[in-house]
Amino acid sequence: MAQVFHRSTNTLSRLSIYGAVFLFAALAAFAYLVNQSAYSTEVHLAREQPVPFSHKHHVTEDGIDCRYCHTTVERSSFAGMPSTYTCMSCHSKIWVASPMLEPVRASLATDASLRWTRVNALPGFVYFDHSIHVAKGIGCTSCHGPIGDMPITYRANTLYMRWCIECHNHPEQDVRPREEVFSTTYRPPSELSPLVYEGRRYPTQMTLGRYLVKKYRIKSPKDLTDCYTCHR
Repeated sequence: MAQVFHRSTNTLSRLSIYGAVFLFAALAAFAYLVNQSAYSTEVHLAREQPVPFSHKHHVTEDGIDCRYCHTTVERSSFAGMPSTYTCMSCHSKIWVASPMLEPVRASLATDASLRWTRVNALPGFVYFDHSIHVAKGIGCTSCHGPIGDMPITYRANTLYMRWCIECHNHPEQDVRPREEVFSTTYRPPSELSPLVYEGRRYPTQMTLGRYLVKKYRIKSPKDLTDCYTCHR
């Protein structure tokens, strides 16, 4: 019986199969890179705000404590946003004629809240409680990055689920003494600069972290496997 297909058809078939596999792999890699890029994560992307608020100026240069503006961070799931009256408690005395602060003065005059753009916004199906993380010794900079150095606030981390899980799997890497939670200049102990805490010398973050995990009764990952813990 005569051969129906030319011998080259076998080669073309192999090339098509391998080509499809490589194309699928390339598309998957491209999708992963897009998913990790600033286009999707908005990491290091400064969002436009009604007033260009500088954490660097207010926190680092002026020494204002985080809790002065984020008043509910220790007792609520939401850290809270400063009211116009909070801003004007200072700016009714300093920078009173600054054009930059005109939206703040207009907010006070009209009793209309400023519409800030959320920078570290989570999806609606994700539940995050600031108060429990603060109580367990997780510092502001662990999630918000070098917030004290930001002239304009940007998102420092992806906020992806796997990023959260990584921290929950190894809480000893990020936990710090509670009195240092709101410090933007805190540095974990190292062999070159050990930390003396409660009369004991801790040469590394791991030695301090393991102690604080036990002291603050931080739950192990197996205790947080219920989806309802974060998704409500």
